[in-house]
Amino acid sequence: MELNICHLYPDILNLYGDRGNIITMKRRMEERGIKVNVEGCSIGETLDANRYDIFFIGGGQDFEQEVLLKDLGNGKAAEIRAAVEDEKTFLAICGGYQMLGQYYKTWDGVQLDFTGAINIHTVGSKERMIGNYMFETLPESSGAVVVGFENHSGKTYLGEGVSPLGKMLKGYGNNGEDQTEGARYKNVFGTYSHGSLLPKNPVLCDFILQTALERKYGKIAPLVPLDDTLELNANEYMKQRLSK
Repeated sequence: MELNICHLYPDILNLYGDRGNIITMKRRMEERGIKVNVEGCSIGETLDANRYDIFFIGGGQDFEQEVLLKDLGNGKAAEIRAAVEDEKTFLAICGGYQMLGQYYKTWDGVQLDFTGAINIHTVGSKERMIGNYMFETLPESSGAVVVGFENHSGKTYLGEGVSPLGKMLKGYGNNGEDQTEGARYKNVFGTYSHGSLLPKNPVLCDFILQTALERKYGKIAPLVPLDDTLELNANEYMKQRLSK
Protein backbone atom coordinates (compact mmCIF):
# COMPACT_ATOMS: atom_id res chain seq x y z
CA MET A 1 0.00 0.00 0.00
CA GLU A 2 1.03 3.60 -0.59
CA LEU A 3 -0.28 7.02 0.38
CA ASN A 4 0.54 10.41 -1.11
CA ILE A 5 0.36 13.45 1.18
CA CYS A 6 0.08 17.05 0.03
CA HIS A 7 1.30 19.64 2.54
CA LEU A 8 -0.40 22.87 1.50
CA TYR A 9 1.57 26.09 2.12
CA PRO A 10 4.24 24.42 4.32
CA ASP A 11 6.40 27.56 4.32
CA ILE A 12 3.56 29.84 5.43
CA LEU A 13 1.12 27.85 7.56
CA ASN A 14 3.23 26.21 10.28
CA LEU A 15 2.43 27.73 13.67
CA TYR A 16 3.27 25.85 16.88
CA GLY A 17 5.02 22.97 15.13
CA ASP A 18 2.06 21.93 13.01
CA ARG A 19 4.56 20.29 10.64
CA GLY A 20 4.91 17.61 13.31
CA ASN A 21 1.60 16.18 12.11
CA ILE A 22 3.18 15.32 8.76
CA ILE A 23 6.19 13.76 10.48
CA THR A 24 3.92 11.66 12.70
CA MET A 25 1.71 10.38 9.88
CA LYS A 26 4.74 9.47 7.81
CA ARG A 27 6.50 7.65 10.65
CA ARG A 28 3.43 5.69 11.72
CA MET A 29 2.82 4.47 8.19
CA GLU A 30 6.44 3.62 7.46
CA GLU A 31 6.68 1.58 10.66
CA ARG A 32 3.87 -0.55 9.23
CA GLY A 33 5.54 -0.95 5.87
CA ILE A 34 3.27 1.51 4.07
CA LYS A 35 5.05 3.68 1.51
CA VAL A 36 4.57 7.44 1.94
CA ASN A 37 5.28 10.32 -0.42
CA VAL A 38 5.07 13.89 0.91
CA GLU A 39 5.03 16.92 -1.37
CA GLY A 40 4.57 20.59 -0.55
CA CYS A 41 2.46 22.97 -2.59
CA SER A 42 2.79 26.70 -1.91
CA ILE A 43 2.06 30.08 -3.51
CA GLY A 44 2.35 30.06 -7.28
CA GLU A 45 2.53 26.28 -7.58
CA THR A 46 -0.17 24.30 -9.38
CA LEU A 47 -2.22 21.90 -7.27
CA ASP A 48 -3.31 18.67 -8.95
CA ALA A 49 -5.53 17.22 -6.24
CA ASN A 50 -5.98 13.91 -8.07
CA ARG A 51 -2.40 12.97 -7.18
CA TYR A 52 -2.94 12.93 -3.42
CA ASP A 53 -4.73 10.88 -0.77
CA ILE A 54 -4.21 13.14 2.27
CA PHE A 55 -4.08 16.93 2.40
CA PHE A 56 -2.63 18.74 5.40
CA ILE A 57 -3.12 22.47 6.07
CA GLY A 58 -1.49 24.02 9.14
CA GLY A 59 -2.28 27.19 11.05
CA GLY A 60 -1.38 30.78 10.27
CA GLN A 61 -2.05 34.32 11.38
CA ASP A 62 -4.79 36.52 9.91
CA PHE A 63 -2.22 38.39 7.80
CA GLU A 64 -0.95 35.16 6.30
CA GLN A 65 -4.48 34.06 5.46
CA GLU A 66 -5.05 37.31 3.55
CA VAL A 67 -1.83 36.75 1.58
CA LEU A 68 -3.13 33.36 0.46
CA LEU A 69 -6.51 34.56 -0.82
CA LYS A 70 -5.29 35.45 -4.31
CA ASP A 71 -3.40 32.21 -4.68
CA LEU A 72 -6.43 30.18 -3.62
CA GLY A 73 -8.49 32.02 -6.22
CA ASN A 74 -6.06 31.05 -8.98
CA GLY A 75 -7.21 27.45 -9.05
CA LYS A 76 -6.34 25.91 -5.71
CA ALA A 77 -9.74 26.59 -4.13
CA ALA A 78 -11.52 24.72 -6.93
CA GLU A 79 -9.10 21.79 -6.60
CA ILE A 80 -9.63 21.70 -2.83
CA ARG A 81 -13.42 21.75 -3.19
CA ALA A 82 -13.31 18.91 -5.72
CA ALA A 83 -11.00 16.85 -3.50
CA VAL A 84 -13.28 17.32 -0.48
CA GLU A 85 -16.34 16.20 -2.45
CA ASP A 86 -14.33 13.25 -3.78
CA GLU A 87 -13.87 12.21 -0.14
CA LYS A 88 -10.12 12.70 -0.07
CA THR A 89 -8.84 12.96 3.51
CA PHE A 90 -8.04 16.41 4.92
CA LEU A 91 -6.50 17.41 8.23
CA ALA A 92 -6.74 21.17 8.71
CA ILE A 93 -5.51 23.06 11.78
CA CYS A 94 -6.73 26.47 13.04
CA GLY A 95 -6.14 28.92 10.16
CA GLY A 96 -6.13 26.03 7.69
CA TYR A 97 -9.42 24.84 9.18
CA GLN A 98 -10.93 28.31 8.79
CA MET A 99 -9.72 28.49 5.16
CA LEU A 100 -11.82 25.46 4.24
CA GLY A 101 -14.91 27.41 5.25
CA GLN A 102 -17.08 29.99 3.52
CA TYR A 103 -15.57 33.13 4.99
CA TYR A 104 -13.78 34.81 7.88
CA LYS A 105 -15.23 38.14 9.06
CA THR A 106 -12.80 40.19 11.14
CA TRP A 107 -13.95 41.83 14.35
CA ASP A 108 -14.06 45.20 12.56
CA GLY A 109 -16.27 43.86 9.76
CA VAL A 110 -13.88 42.99 6.91
CA GLN A 111 -14.94 39.76 5.21
CA LEU A 112 -12.39 37.38 3.69
CA ASP A 113 -14.03 34.83 1.38
CA PHE A 114 -12.26 31.49 1.52
CA THR A 115 -12.58 28.17 -0.34
CA GLY A 116 -16.15 27.26 0.60
CA ALA A 117 -15.13 23.60 0.69
CA ILE A 118 -17.14 22.98 3.86
CA ASN A 119 -20.16 24.80 5.28
CA ILE A 120 -18.60 26.70 8.17
CA HIS A 121 -17.86 30.37 8.76
CA THR A 122 -15.70 32.24 11.25
CA VAL A 123 -16.21 35.59 12.95
CA GLY A 124 -13.31 37.38 14.62
CA SER A 125 -13.46 38.68 18.18
CA LYS A 126 -11.20 41.00 20.18
CA GLU A 127 -10.53 38.40 22.87
CA ARG A 128 -8.31 35.40 22.17
CA MET A 129 -9.21 31.86 23.15
CA ILE A 130 -5.91 30.41 24.26
CA GLY A 131 -4.56 27.55 26.35
CA ASN A 132 -4.22 23.80 26.66
CA TYR A 133 -7.54 22.13 26.03
CA MET A 134 -9.27 18.77 25.74
CA PHE A 135 -12.17 17.36 23.79
CA GLU A 136 -13.75 14.00 23.03
CA THR A 137 -14.20 13.15 19.38
CA LEU A 138 -17.58 11.83 18.30
CA PRO A 139 -17.83 8.04 17.77
CA GLU A 140 -17.69 8.46 13.99
CA SER A 141 -14.34 10.25 14.41
CA SER A 142 -12.70 7.63 16.68
CA GLY A 143 -14.29 8.43 20.07
CA ALA A 144 -10.88 9.33 21.49
CA VAL A 145 -10.13 11.99 24.10
CA VAL A 146 -7.85 14.51 22.38
CA VAL A 147 -5.48 16.92 24.11
CA GLY A 148 -4.03 19.95 22.37
CA PHE A 149 -3.35 23.68 22.45
CA GLU A 150 -5.62 26.38 21.04
CA ASN A 151 -4.84 30.02 20.25
CA HIS A 152 -7.40 31.80 18.10
CA SER A 153 -9.59 34.90 18.11
CA GLY A 154 -11.92 33.58 15.41
CA LYS A 155 -15.19 31.97 16.46
CA THR A 156 -16.22 29.22 14.06
CA TYR A 157 -19.83 28.15 13.53
CA LEU A 158 -20.91 24.97 11.75
CA GLY A 159 -23.56 25.07 9.03
CA GLU A 160 -25.96 22.46 7.74
CA GLY A 161 -24.37 19.16 6.77
CA VAL A 162 -21.29 19.60 8.96
CA SER A 163 -20.84 17.77 12.27
CA PRO A 164 -18.47 18.73 15.07
CA LEU A 165 -15.26 16.75 15.31
CA GLY A 166 -15.90 16.51 19.04
CA LYS A 167 -17.38 17.93 22.22
CA MET A 168 -15.37 20.13 24.57
CA LEU A 169 -14.21 18.82 27.94
CA LYS A 170 -11.91 21.73 28.83
CA GLY A 171 -11.27 24.96 26.93
CA TYR A 172 -13.09 26.94 24.25
CA GLY A 173 -13.14 24.94 21.01
CA ASN A 174 -14.95 26.32 17.99
CA ASN A 175 -16.40 29.42 19.60
CA GLY A 176 -16.52 29.12 23.39
CA GLU A 177 -20.31 29.04 23.25
CA ASP A 178 -21.75 25.75 22.03
CA GLN A 179 -19.17 23.30 23.46
CA THR A 180 -18.24 21.99 20.01
CA GLU A 181 -14.72 21.56 18.67
CA GLY A 182 -13.67 21.25 15.06
CA ALA A 183 -15.62 19.97 12.10
CA ARG A 184 -16.19 16.71 10.27
CA TYR A 185 -17.55 16.71 6.72
CA LYS A 186 -17.05 13.63 4.54
CA ASN A 187 -13.34 12.87 5.19
CA VAL A 188 -12.39 16.36 6.37
CA PHE A 189 -11.05 16.67 9.92
CA GLY A 190 -10.88 20.33 10.97
CA THR A 191 -9.70 21.42 14.41
CA TYR A 192 -8.18 24.26 16.42
CA SER A 193 -5.67 21.87 18.00
CA HIS A 194 -2.07 23.00 17.64
CA GLY A 195 0.73 21.57 19.63
CA SER A 196 1.08 19.55 17.41
CA LEU A 197 -2.04 17.41 17.37
CA LEU A 198 -1.09 13.93 16.17
CA PRO A 199 2.06 13.07 18.20
CA LYS A 200 0.04 13.33 21.42
CA ASN A 201 -3.06 11.64 20.02
CA PRO A 202 -2.08 8.39 18.27
CA VAL A 203 -5.61 6.97 18.29
CA LEU A 204 -6.91 9.89 16.25
CA CYS A 205 -3.84 9.77 13.99
CA ASP A 206 -4.43 6.11 13.13
CA PHE A 207 -8.13 6.76 12.58
CA ILE A 208 -7.27 9.45 10.01
CA LEU A 209 -4.74 7.15 8.31
CA GLN A 210 -7.23 4.26 8.23
CA THR A 211 -9.79 6.61 6.68
CA ALA A 212 -7.38 7.59 3.91
CA LEU A 213 -6.33 4.00 3.22
CA GLU A 214 -9.92 2.77 3.01
CA ARG A 215 -10.86 5.65 0.72
CA LYS A 216 -8.12 4.44 -1.65
CA TYR A 217 -8.16 0.66 -1.23
CA GLY A 218 -11.59 -0.17 0.18
CA LYS A 219 -12.19 -1.94 3.49
CA ILE A 220 -8.94 -3.16 5.03
CA ALA A 221 -7.89 -4.77 8.30
CA PRO A 222 -7.23 -2.39 11.22
CA LEU A 223 -3.73 -0.97 11.28
CA VAL A 224 -1.18 -3.05 13.16
CA PRO A 225 -0.73 -1.59 16.69
CA LEU A 226 2.49 0.24 17.45
CA ASP A 227 4.25 0.71 20.78
CA ASP A 228 2.58 3.97 21.83
CA THR A 229 3.66 3.90 25.47
CA LEU A 230 5.31 7.33 25.41
CA GLU A 231 2.55 8.93 23.36
CA LEU A 232 -0.23 7.55 25.53
CA ASN A 233 1.61 8.52 28.71
CA ALA A 234 1.89 12.11 27.43
CA ASN A 235 -1.77 12.07 26.50
CA GLU A 236 -2.78 10.75 29.92
CA TYR A 237 -0.60 13.30 31.71
CA MET A 238 -2.34 16.17 29.93
CA LYS A 239 -5.77 14.66 30.54
CA GLN A 240 -5.01 14.49 34.26
CA ARG A 241 -3.75 18.09 34.30
CA LEU A 242 -6.78 19.38 32.45
CA SER A 243 -9.23 17.42 34.61
CA LYS A 244 -8.19 19.19 37.81
